[in-house]
Amino acid sequence: MSKNPYLLVIGGVFALFIAMSIGRFAYTPILPFMQQDTGFSTRFAGYLASSNYAGYLVGAVIASIVPLKRHRAILLRITIIISILLTLVMGLTYSYTVWMVWRFLSGITSALVFVLASSLILDQLAKQRKLSLVGIMYGGVGLGIFVSGLLVPLLIKNYQYEGAWIGLAGLAAVLSIIVFLTVKEDHSEPAISPVAESSKQSKTPKWLPWLLVAYGLEGLGYIVTGTFIVAIAEHTPAFSGNATSVWVLVGLAAIPSCVIWAYFGSKHGYMLSLMILLIIQSIGIALPALSESSTSFYISAILFGATFMGVTTLATAFARNKNPHGSARVIAIMTTIYALGQMIGPSIAGVLATETESYSLALVGAASVVFVGALFLMPLIKHERLENKNDVN
Repeated sequence: MSKNPYLLVIGGVFALFIAMSIGRFAYTPILPFMQQDTGFSTRFAGYLASSNYAGYLVGAVIASIVPLKRHRAILLRITIIISILLTLVMGLTYSYTVWMVWRFLSGITSALVFVLASSLILDQLAKQRKLSLVGIMYGGVGLGIFVSGLLVPLLIKNYQYEGAWIGLAGLAAVLSIIVFLTVKEDHSEPAISPVAESSKQSKTPKWLPWLLVAYGLEGLGYIVTGTFIVAIAEHTPAFSGNATSVWVLVGLAAIPSCVIWAYFGSKHGYMLSLMILLIIQSIGIALPALSESSTSFYISAILFGATFMGVTTLATAFARNKNPHGSARVIAIMTTIYALGQMIGPSIAGVLATETESYSLALVGAASVVFVGALFLMPLIKHERLENKNDVN
């Protein structure tokens, strides 16, 4: 078993690349081409996205109920294999109903991979006092979005949308080898007695509800851009079949974002950094509703990419610091609330876009929700400042 924290983080990068960037977010750049070839409506596009996020919710709930302290590495491998197979069959089937089932199951595996990889790697990094490396791991989502954003147009040009799903599944299969070789269980971890652990978790900490509300509102708001930004750009005159370039920019901005936000969080406080981040993100979400120029979309993509995984980095690092002995459970609870917002967002946006024949109202609404989420962090900023003062004293 490798004790090298850098190898562990590289494994985490590709685990999230496979399950999140491909298993979850590949739908975003492929969506407009699927619509073009199959003719399904924007309303159905929202429902198909929501089925994936409903699965993500179920996966997060499973992770929060089932104790995940042992055999996490084995479970991670199994869920990654299933995630790859579910991406593959999206290109081999043509039924709307079957697609809903595949995307639902893919959501379950994405959530399980996220919770398993996060808790397993965070625990080992914390033990080695290398928690600052967590930003690199979450940057894997941005790297995957960037790579898939470049590959999807090439695959579709040669093999249609079916080939995009199959090609990305093939890439994921190759990358899974790296994950299996680098992410392993740390059997030297001291056992935590169930009594001690349950006593620490018996009371809900005062900080958790505020963080959960903010995190849930972020899930509800960010996912509208996360699902539809390429489709919105595709329907805009400024883009002539080059809308996937917007998604490439999202990924490019996301790659370094987690490291940058982790640094800001450690320097200036995780919750203050998170509030600033959410305000910046809300501006990015609203931009395409205010202007349909390509510049507006590109700035929106950069602001969105630079923030959406930073949320996860800051929120999970804060929660891990507050509850070091129950990281898997706390991250799973947070992911559940986040997933609940994600599940609702695309369906509402799809309906609004269909009824108004525009995405503008959906984008402004999503931006407002994220901004309100930022306001819920204000009590936590005070809490964190007081705690840091006490630590200094």
